[in-house]
Amino acid sequence: MELEGIDMERVPRHVAIIMDGNGRWAKQRGLPHTKGHEQGADSVRAVLEACEKLNDGARRIESLTLYAFSTENWQRPQKEVNTLFRLLSKNVRVELDELHRKGLRFRFIGRREGLSDRTLADLDTAMQRTVNNDKFLFNVAVNYGARTEIVDACRKIVRDVHEGRLKESEIDERSFAQRLYAPETSDLDLLIRTSGEFRVSNFMLWQISYAEFVVSPVLWPDFRHDQFLDCIREYQQRTRRFGKR
Repeated sequence: MELEGIDMERVPRHVAIIMDGNGRWAKQRGLPHTKGHEQGADSVRAVLEACEKLNDGARRIESLTLYAFSTENWQRPQKEVNTLFRLLSKNVRVELDELHRKGLRFRFIGRREGLSDRTLADLDTAMQRTVNNDKFLFNVAVNYGARTEIVDACRKIVRDVHEGRLKESEIDERSFAQRLYAPETSDLDLLIRTSGEFRVSNFMLWQISYAEFVVSPVLWPDFRHDQFLDCIREYQQRTRRFGKR
């Protein structure tokens, strides 16, 4: 019954989620912000399970990207930042066997500079362990900012032209996209933001050019299968014209 009303032939190929509302969820309950982040891990599991169910049809979700920590989040209190990375490492270690068993390929996208050796080791282990899995690509954006991604892609192009791997005349949208953090992922079809906020927050600015936006009023720690599937239903009600009439 939970898939009722969903057209399994029109499932978005690439879904991304700005996971917002952890702090407000905790504040409403008189809890430290860190409790909201801890509860949010259950929402990640729920969304992954929902994606698996949707992938039983003819068309599949090929990529799911979650915005976990932005380049701007370093401005938060140091205690909260430390807790976020402790939880990230813990969850990656705890969930890795299950991700691998289900055939998901884990991918970290973002800048490595500034991340601790412990965090990088856990992320790298997950990527190496799942590199040959092909059920779908699970991207986690950590120390990520869309503007820094675009700057880093420009630097790669300059370097490749200087070193003779790319001609100036070959620079186009395709060659640029190939130098983004996750070049194997398609442009976004659906961008979901939880907690009712209408902002993109420096997230995947290149990839959202023709994405459909769905804003859920539900705070991320309360976001589960039903809320995710409701977002898919709303997406399927849209008419995607890609600039055409």
